[in-house]
Amino acid sequence: MRAALFAETHAGLMDRIYQRQRHVYDFTRKYYLFGRDRLIRNLALGPSANLLEVGCGTARNLIAIARVYPQTRLYGLDASAAMLETARAAVRRAGLEHRITLAQGLAEHLSPAQFGVETFENVLFSYSLSMIPDWRAALAAGFAALSAAGRLHVVDFGDLSGFGGLAKRVMRTWLRLFHVSPRVEFLAELEGVTCNRGSLTLLTGRYAFIFTTSKL
Repeated sequence: MRAALFAETHAGLMDRIYQRQRHVYDFTRKYYLFGRDRLIRNLALGPSANLLEVGCGTARNLIAIARVYPQTRLYGLDASAAMLETARAAVRRAGLEHRITLAQGLAEHLSPAQFGVETFENVLFSYSLSMIPDWRAALAAGFAALSAAGRLHVVDFGDLSGFGGLAKRVMRTWLRLFHVSPRVEFLAELEGVTCNRGSLTLLTGRYAFIFTTSKL
């Protein structure tokens, strides 16, 4: 009962946030969600690969990935029914309904079975971990959904420590208005360990980071 109430509450919050924002989301976010296209260019997806984006929003990334990798099968999960309405319309306009499958659900509850597949070869979190309350459970669910040789990809806000103190505080306050909480502890953990299977890239000012690792 408690889990169901939380799921309903979070999904409702996302709908309230994006009910109006979804119409201008892609136009406005291109000015501060940096690193997304860089990550997409470096995905190096094979012709028979599949990919799930957790927190797919308007399907902007999925459509871009479909165009760069024309034979890849793509899936998107999002908590917001309102956002998925916009995503489905965008996918239809792009003529990609046969390649992109969308579903509503919470990140920490994701399962390949809800998309009719056994595993995913790639799972992507693009500026979504900073909006998922139980982000560690979401990462664990994404990792568990990977195939044996699958890869996890993350791009999200960094700790902003490369900016001056005032600028950092202003930016953090501004992000909180959108219910965004940079996962600075996750970035610290990534920097605190040597990961032979992964790569970590920091953008200017530690504004954002890009991380990829494999399950093997």
